[in-house]
Amino acid sequence: MKELSVNHLLGIKYITKNDVDLIFETADQFKEVINRPIKKVPSLRDITIANIFFENSTRTKLSFELAQKRLSADVISFSAAQSSVKKGETLLDTVNNILAMKVDMVVMRHSHAGAAHFLSQNVKASIVNAGDGAHEHPTQALLDSYSIREKLGEVAGKKVVIIGDVLHSRVALSNIFALQMQGAEVRVCGPKTLIPKHIESLGVKVEPQLRIALEWCDVANVLRVQNERMDVNYFPSTREYAQQYGLDKALLDSLNKEIVIMHPGPINRGVELTSDVADSQQSIILDQVENGVAVRMAVIYLLASKIK
Repeated sequence: MKELSVNHLLGIKYITKNDVDLIFETADQFKEVINRPIKKVPSLRDITIANIFFENSTRTKLSFELAQKRLSADVISFSAAQSSVKKGETLLDTVNNILAMKVDMVVMRHSHAGAAHFLSQNVKASIVNAGDGAHEHPTQALLDSYSIREKLGEVAGKKVVIIGDVLHSRVALSNIFALQMQGAEVRVCGPKTLIPKHIESLGVKVEPQLRIALEWCDVANVLRVQNERMDVNYFPSTREYAQQYGLDKALLDSLNKEIVIMHPGPINRGVELTSDVADSQQSIILDQVENGVAVRMAVIYLLASKIK
């Protein structure tokens, strides 16, 4: 049986193109499973997984939990807001206490970049990074690429523009790594204040004009403006942002081709996307959500098969 080159999923930059191909092949099989009347397989009946979320999450947490339950794993979920972390307990103590309950795998979201990496070096469990600060969000990038592959046949040779708050986005960084690894061309578009200073060093072009970016691309991956990560104002007003960088149906209809619209969610309707774009035929946002379960099932299954 083919296996992953890694024992943890910490970020896209730590995995290979072969890993991505294997995850997608496995996800194809699981996608068939989750569309059957009986949506469960007994693959991971002897595996216990802890979901540890130090930051709020709805979509990612639910998607992971559903993926784990579809694989018949035992699942425990932990929310830092209701925990001893509030009493000053360290990350390592928190996780070691959970591992003492004989947990095999930890899915963790944390506000600090590198938290998952730190954990992988200090505990005996397989670690899946469900987002670390503004650093990486590997399963989101995988499900995004998987959704492009499903819609357009392949990722290689496709032109993808990432629009919006690239500066605060772990989704953007993971997507850049994943898309380039698979042979796609990537550009970013947004207000100058929301584009990281040295992003060109990643082989990514910056296109400040939204219309030019849309005329160039096959796929537009639109990011949420992350107000919760902003300590200063990065643009004058939400209204002005929406006028310059928001996608509406009139703009899409005025292009000389049909492009694919993606969004990692949650959407600020009327800011990044108007409702008639989010709910249009060109949008694959709900496909991304469905594919997220299949891709996360694949990641968990493949990592679990390496647990000795």
